[in-house]
Amino acid sequence: MIGRRQFVRNVFAAAAAAPFAKILPARADVPTTFDTALKATIPQGMSLRAVAYSGKPAVGGGTYLWHAAPDGGACFGAADGGWIYVSNSEIGRKGGGAGALRFDANGQVVGSYPVLQGTSNNCAGGKTPWGTWLSCEEDQDTGLVHECDPSGAKAAVVRPGLGAFNHEAAAVDPATGIVYLTEDRPDGCLYRFVPQAIGDLANGRLEVAVSEGTRLTWTAVPDVAGTSAPLRKQVPNAAQFKGGEGIVYTQGKVFFTTKGDNRVYALALASNELSIVYDVRTSKNPILRGVDNIEVSPNGELLVAEDGGDMQIVALVNEGAAGYRPMVLVTLHDQNGSEITGPSFSPDGKRLYFSSQRGPEGKSEFGITYELRLGSVKLAG
Repeated sequence: MIGRRQFVRNVFAAAAAAPFAKILPARADVPTTFDTALKATIPQGMSLRAVAYSGKPAVGGGTYLWHAAPDGGACFGAADGGWIYVSNSEIGRKGGGAGALRFDANGQVVGSYPVLQGTSNNCAGGKTPWGTWLSCEEDQDTGLVHECDPSGAKAAVVRPGLGAFNHEAAAVDPATGIVYLTEDRPDGCLYRFVPQAIGDLANGRLEVAVSEGTRLTWTAVPDVAGTSAPLRKQVPNAAQFKGGEGIVYTQGKVFFTTKGDNRVYALALASNELSIVYDVRTSKNPILRGVDNIEVSPNGELLVAEDGGDMQIVALVNEGAAGYRPMVLVTLHDQNGSEITGPSFSPDGKRLYFSSQRGPEGKSEFGITYELRLGSVKLAG
């Protein structure tokens, strides 16, 4: 078994990625406009609005007071042509959970409600192919995953088989139903839950990644409840990542971010080959810092939200052999004490939702959730 440093060097040397369509023009000097009301810089032709403020009813509809510290989120289609945006609340001591905004087919907010309550530090999570939201607790070595109904009609269900640890985010391979999970620790691991049947998270096997060159193998976690030892320490040769953050599935790969070294990794699921697609230390344009939540545009492009940094959402534009080039999509100004969270596209791909977790005041009770509307902007690619 090779050491961790050699493993990372091998991964970087083998870095490669499939081409992605572009959400931004190929030029570096993308024309932008400044929204004076919301103090944000966005591409020309797009528009920005706030749809919810922590502690207040959603803009336009519902009596649910939007939760504090909005974090990871995802959009789900509705039968009437509208959609639902689900957002976590990263509040500790059983004060967290998740809430939802309901939009009609015209994009207007028509309702809001909780989908999970009484949990702690619900950070990010993941959308499942069968239409549920996995809300992950970043609660030291006791955090769990809760499977939520975006409509709020069914009560959330805890999924202890996905392990008790400092959960960050989850991504599901639709072909197999396997759930990939990140751990927000300086010595955190990458896990996967292999269900006995696709769509059933009540039964299955939790595994942790082990490095072999640039390839990962998987070993079963002996004690998923963590009663004997923290999960990340149960398999001595488990691969370690410096603060696992967001993770997302697309085109046979999962991409995940690590905040301790400002990297974006790609794992090819068929081969279990691991590569690095962005590293702040080696990028020719290292504008992306504080890597956190990650989303894929309808065209397949990677969008990374910054935790701190310059309060930006950055698009990673693939240039083939030259690698990924970061380009700024959104910048929120005068919010240095906050972080951008929960980027997710509406089902029609015309609107991007995200939050400023702590708003301009830098406090969890002043979070803001936004909608970026692409409007008539032509997506290059």
